Amino acid sequence: MKSKTSQFLYSYWNDVRNGRLAPRRFEIEPSRITSILSETFILERLDVDIYRFRLAGTRICDEFGAELRGTNFLDGWLAEDRISLTRHLKELTQQGGVGVVTFQARAPDGGLNTFECLLLPLIHTRDTADRCLGALSRIDNAPPPSANDQRLAMRRLTSAEIIWPDGRPHQVVTHQNRQIPFLPHVRQARIVRSDRRQFRVYEGGLGKPESQET
Repeated sequence: MKSKTSQFLYSYWNDVRNGRLAPRRFEIEPSRITSILSETFILERLDVDIYRFRLAGTRICDEFGAELRGTNFLDGWLAEDRISLTRHLKELTQQGGVGVVTFQARAPDGGLNTFECLLLPLIHTRDTADRCLGALSRIDNAPPPSANDQRLAMRRLTSAEIIWPDGRPHQVVTHQNRQIPFLPHVRQARIVRSDRRQFRVYEGGLGKPESQET
């Protein structure tokens, strides 16, 4: 993350998350992020390809010359970029990842402006992450467009990555010493043959411990 806004918001979100897949929406306190509120937003997942702006900071709306509330975050991208973003949003909402996106938008004078967008999953009313807390800020030195300029257009993705706060997708993180699915415990086994068939028999499982056998 290059943006100080992204770094600040990620740190706050991760503290509130406290090891879970994502924090709940009501746990996010605007008073704790007052200094960056103008560059933050919240998305609501309505469908696989519809992430509607519930809130959008004033600075973000000023940059793009429009009120973004109610619009789809995935609108205004090239087709291949939209596919990439849809896949990333699915991963972060289902597996607790953090999306870090860099993109360029063309200014009315033809110049390109570079932005960093941070996407953080939130849980709303259900037990699934159907919201995203985000930040969007410039990471170049180009001046923002004036109020009389048209909105920034032609958003083009330059990089997109998923960061795993716990080092891996959330469903394979161990909880309460349970085993990670991809690393099964290997027990000793013996081979039993019956007619032409062969079986591998593991000791334990549903069998009674030796101390309980009669």
